[in-house]
Order: sequence, then structure tokens, then C-alpha cells
Amino acid sequence: MRIPESWLRSFASPGWAGTEIADRLTMAGLEVEEIHPAAPPFSGVVVAEVRSVARHPNADKLSVCEVDAGDGRLRTIVCGAPNVAVGMRVPCALPGARLPGGLAIELVKMRGIESHGMLCSARELGLSDDHSGLMALSADAPAGADLRGTLALDELIYTLKLTPNLAHCMSVHGVARELAAISGAPLREPVFEPAPVAIDDRLPVRVLAPDLCGRFSGRVVRGVDPGAPTPAWMRQRLERAGQRSISALVDISNYVMLELGRPSHVFDLDRIAGGLEVRWARAGERLALLNGQTVDLAADVGVIADARQVESLAGIMGGEATAVSGDTRDVYLEAAFWWPAAIAGRSRRYNFATDASARFERGVDAATTVDHLEYITRLVLAICGGQAGPLDDTITALPARAPVSLRIARARKVIGIDIPEAEIAAVFERLRLPARRENGRFVVTPPSYRFDLQIEEDLIEEVVRIWGYERLPLRPPKSGVSMRPVPEALRTVGALKRQVAARDYQEAIHYSFVAGTSDRRLSGCQPIRLLNPIAAQMDVMRTTLWGGLLETLRANLNRKASRVRLFELGRVFLADASVTAGPQQVHGVAQPRRLGLLAFGSQLDEQWGAAARRVDFFDVKGDLEAVAAAALQFESAVHPALHPGRSARVRIGARALGWLGELHPALVQEYELTQPAIVAELDLEPLLERIVPVHVDVSKFPPVLRDLSLVVDSDRSAASVSAEIAAAVASEPAAQIVKHVRLFDEYRGKGLENKEKSLAFRLWMQDTRRTLSDAEAAAAVDAIVACLGRTIDARLRSGS
Repeated sequence: MRIPESWLRSFASPGWAGTEIADRLTMAGLEVEEIHPAAPPFSGVVVAEVRSVARHPNADKLSVCEVDAGDGRLRTIVCGAPNVAVGMRVPCALPGARLPGGLAIELVKMRGIESHGMLCSARELGLSDDHSGLMALSADAPAGADLRGTLALDELIYTLKLTPNLAHCMSVHGVARELAAISGAPLREPVFEPAPVAIDDRLPVRVLAPDLCGRFSGRVVRGVDPGAPTPAWMRQRLERAGQRSISALVDISNYVMLELGRPSHVFDLDRIAGGLEVRWARAGERLALLNGQTVDLAADVGVIADARQVESLAGIMGGEATAVSGDTRDVYLEAAFWWPAAIAGRSRRYNFATDASARFERGVDAATTVDHLEYITRLVLAICGGQAGPLDDTITALPARAPVSLRIARARKVIGIDIPEAEIAAVFERLRLPARRENGRFVVTPPSYRFDLQIEEDLIEEVVRIWGYERLPLRPPKSGVSMRPVPEALRTVGALKRQVAARDYQEAIHYSFVAGTSDRRLSGCQPIRLLNPIAAQMDVMRTTLWGGLLETLRANLNRKASRVRLFELGRVFLADASVTAGPQQVHGVAQPRRLGLLAFGSQLDEQWGAAARRVDFFDVKGDLEAVAAAALQFESAVHPALHPGRSARVRIGARALGWLGELHPALVQEYELTQPAIVAELDLEPLLERIVPVHVDVSKFPPVLRDLSLVVDSDRSAASVSAEIAAAVASEPAAQIVKHVRLFDEYRGKGLENKEKSLAFRLWMQDTRRTLSDAEAAAAVDAIVACLGRTIDARLRSGS
């Protein structure tokens, strides 16, 4: 919400500079997100009067103007604006002026005629988007006066970022009321004098849904001039508050909404058939809205309808059928109180939001509909003319304001300081909250515009923010702080992230909310559905990290990135009714932390030292082995999101850790990738474990090396054979001199059966006390071969 400083000061003007006002509002809970002047920086622009206009002799669309810039002489300026006319006052950029964007104005020749400056449009000065012609200034603007001073362009504009509970601050008057409470400055309350009633015309209105509308006020005004110009002062305030001027009738409605927080609507009376009904929508009804959108109405959407059709979305937006236009002569003015629960979420259902719905769904004062409608009426009569009928006010139900108690002792305990009772009472008085003292507490009856005061903590917040957060003392904590032991066998998450980043991966962070269809494709699991998703494409909790990584990959590819390596460390959410609450479980939902990797493009950045090749399964496998402290095992397995035959389940011992593989071709096509991505996802907790170093004596004696060629079934993996050799070394006493085993060759072909293969292992044998003999080495090899023959039916290859 944007508020010009002058508009704010018209209600409350403390003796503070504009920047201090912003600081004080922010400290009181009304965050001022941005401060900027009404116009961007420019210099050398003055008010000028056009004295004569002649057609350019060498250009059909240019005019040669003589202008008085207040320096005692007439300047010749060539201008292309269609609206330039004798006698109008316009902004004139003199030679040497600098306009927004750095444009420097110099004396130039345009088709043979020297131009001593430039006449400016509003867009050229950064004041608005209007570039249809020159910016017309008031006829009493003095020629030669600096434009910034004349139009108060150095005025500050505050952009406020209000929290949802501050509905009473969604207007200039509401913010001024808070400013007066903070500063102690007097608040100028607006005076609502009844508009003169000149006719007896009324429009019948029936409120059929009390749970939708608690109060409906309206009146007929006949004989208005829809083409009447909006006053310059109103147009300027609207534009500086971020509202585009449309027409006088619409501008008046918007102006009152911004000033007083009261959304209203102006109907074209001649387009209304019969009377109006305020009710819930019925099956099959549709409405063409003012924004050009036609919506199908649900039964829980409030509407205003006439005898023929629905005319307006209640509290959200009017319909096109009864919108005011240049032909409008008679209007119906409406101001109502809509229950917040009846408005909340309806506009977002149709993929748009309005200023009116933002206010009504938070709560608008139900007690002031008549006063505000009188104010709107007087503005309409003063600007557009016409005759007003009597004001009709229908009340069905108004929100009750239950008293809220504040225990003084409780407030002091929560705030952490003994604020005197007199100061608490002063806060309530400055906030205009009726309060009475009763036995160590204050009982406050919230006014009709305060929807946020419902419990004791709300009042405590009001006390401390007006008393001053900055006045709270800074006290060191009283509790003792002790060093917590860090297990040597665990590393921190940060250490793991740094290690992954050192492998040339960049960290990505994604929403835990994802699209259900893609998540099911990637994980094969049924995700947990959200009851109230923030967007249609974010309807479930993720069961895998791959979805976010792939979307980020696609976003990078759309921006011409050719090599992408990403990782994410985060939680996934798995439905499991058997899970009890614990560190990683909540309400039957397992929430394990996982590490996800994605590699795409070339294995290395483009360089002269290595030939370019695509990243593959084994590159990412090496990355996983490098970051894991324990030895990983990879076994071929099938995953629905991975390429068959190019995927593996990752294990540490008997514990399944996750998956690694190449993305399935169908998903490569679905994500419109030019080549397959390599992805991995592992449980985090085992990766945080690390092996604690243990002292081992270093042998001074030379090792004995033996090569062992074993014939095994062709479908048996080398990893399983290595595991069997390790088991044999551990179980056979003669083989325990073997210290290292490494695979160095695989053979298939001549000399072997079709379903056999030969795996060659190198054995390192060593003792720390003596040199091993050949007989001991042979005994160790024989023991291993015998054990493997019994367990996996392996035999020595001939010649081994």
C-alpha cells in the first residue's frame, strides 16, 4: 500500500521528518518497505507558457512553438505533441537539463530549425505512463518556476507492507490514526455531513443472506455528468497512491477506499432491472466482470443480482453489465459490510485479487457505512453534479465486540519489564481503546474497526508496540551456556554441504509443495495431499527431491546454461500410519532428510586439456563415493524414474541408502531435455557418519603380491565376489595375512563357458613382525579359493 506524505499529514502531522515517520511506523509494527520521492530525479525543468504554435515547414507532424520559460525572452522549441496549444502551461526542459534515465537536453536542430529545449510529457518525466501528449499544468502555475517545487515532486511516498491482522490500517486515515497514537500528535477526524436530498427515488434492496452481508447502505443519484473531469488534487493523490485515474465516478470510489478504507461500488441505475438482491450464487450462474473475465459462480460465492442476472461479485468486483460509462446519467451508490469469512479466498479462486477483497476479507468497519456513503455522495454531487435521493440502510447482523481482559502482571511478565499502570492506560487512550481498570487488570472493549483484538496477547502486543520496542532493555541471558559434545563419529550437515560443493555442485533450495502428478512419476509413491494448497501445481508434499532439481535444471536450460550440477539437502514426506512421533516423524508422517544430486551436460567445463564428453553414471558414482565416509555398494536395480539397466540401488552394508541412475527416457522427453540427466538421492543420516581413525602398525617388511583369477557365473557381480573374499579372509586363519584386495581385470571369451566370466584380483599380504614366506602366501590363497568354492562355486581359472 502506497501513501503520499502530504495525504498522511493532512490527518496527523507530528514534528518529525518524513524519514523519521517511516522509522517510527516500522518500529510500531507498520513496516515501511520503501521510501521514494513522487518523481524520479531530474533537473532543469521549469513551467513554461506556450505563446504561439506554427506548423513546421519541413515536417507534417512537428510544430514550432514560442514559449515563455520565465527568463524574459521567448524560446523556440520544436514539439511533436498533438495536444500543444496556445496558452497552455507545460513542463519545459531547458538546455542543460537532465531527465530520468540520464537523458541530457541540448540545443539541437530539428529539420533545419533550432530547438532551445524540450516540452515534456508525463512519461518523459517519470510521473506516469501517459505519453499521449504534453503534460498540461494548472493555468495559475507561474512561468519559470521549478517544476519539482511547483508540483511537490520531492514529496515522499511510503510503501507499507502490512501484516494480515492490520485491517484497520489499510487506509490513509487508519495509518494516520496509528501515527497519532505513536507520536501523540492530534488526529484530524473527517466530518461526514449529510448530503442534501433533492429527490424521493429509491431502489428496492433485499438482503437474503445475513451470513454474507451484515449491512447494506445505498442511494440513488440522478443527473450526474460522467464526463466531468476528476479534480487535479484528487487525481494527484490517486496517482501517487498507485491508482490510475479512470473517470470521476470511479475515481471518487477509489479515493474514498484509499482514504477511509471503505470499498464501495457505483452502479449504472438505468441498467438495473427491478431491484437488487444480496444473496449466494445459484447453480449455473455466470458473471462478466469489469476486468473482462467471465466466471462461473459457485454456491459459496456472494453476489448482488437484479431481476435478470447477477450484477456484481459481492465485496470483490462489479460486473460489466451495470458499469458506469460515458452514457451514464443516473447511478446507484453502494457501501456495505461483508462478513470476512464470506469473502476470504473467493477472488483467488478466480485467479485475481482486488483492493476491495483484500480489505473485506480482513474486516471493514460495519459502523461507518452510512457516514462513508454520505461522504461519497457529497463528492459525487460536487464533482459530477446531480440530485441525491434518500439513503437506505439495511442491517441484518453486525459483528459483536466482546470485551478482552489484560492482566497487568501477565503483561509485565510477557513484555519483560514493569511498565507502570498509568503508561498502559495512556497507551489504550492514545489508541482510542475504551478501557476500565478492574482488580489488577484492564478490560478493553474493541471498537468496531478493530477485528484483530480478540485475546489477551493482542492487547499485550498493542501495549508494547506503542510503548516502544526500542525502549526494551538489552539483557544478557541468565541461563548458563555449556559446550555440547560433538561425537567424533558424526560430521555436521554444513561439512557435508561443503564437501558436495567442492565436487562442483551448486546448492538449490525448493518448496516442499510440488505437483502430485510429477512427484508420483518420479518416486512411485503416493504423496500426502494438501487440504489448502497455495497453488494448483503445488498440491502435495514431496516424496523425492528430484522434482525440484529437474524444474531448476529446466529453468537453467531455458536461460542458455549448458552444464548444470545441482544438489539439495532437505526433507521428504512419506505417509506411514505405523510411524510414531520422533525427531524425523510427526503425526504418522515420516520426514527423513535426504541428499539429492543432479548432473547434466558435459563432465567438465569446456577446456583445452580434456576432450568434451557427457557426464555419465560413473561420474556421479565417483562423486558419491568421494563424499561418503563409509564404503558404498552399488547393485543393479529397477526404479520407475530411472533408465532400465542404468540404475543402481546404493547401500552401506545391509542398509539401503538410496538410488543412483540415468533419468528414464520418458521423463527426459517430458522435461524436454536434450540429453539424459544423472540423478541420485540418498538418506542423509548415514552420510553424516564417518569412520574414526584407528592406529594401525605400519609394517617394515615387504608385501607379498599374488594375483587370483576366479571363474564365476556371468551374472554374479564383482562386488559380491569381493565381499566373499573379505569374508573368507576374516574367517580363515591362514588367510588373515591378506591386507588388501583389489579387482583389476574381467575376462569373457575363449576357454570359458557361455555363462561364465573370469575376475582377476590382486592380493596384498604382509606381516608387521616378519617377512612372509611363499608357503604362507600359497596357504592363504588356497584357503580363500577353497572357501569361495564352497560359498559361490568359484574355481581358479586355468593357468592362474
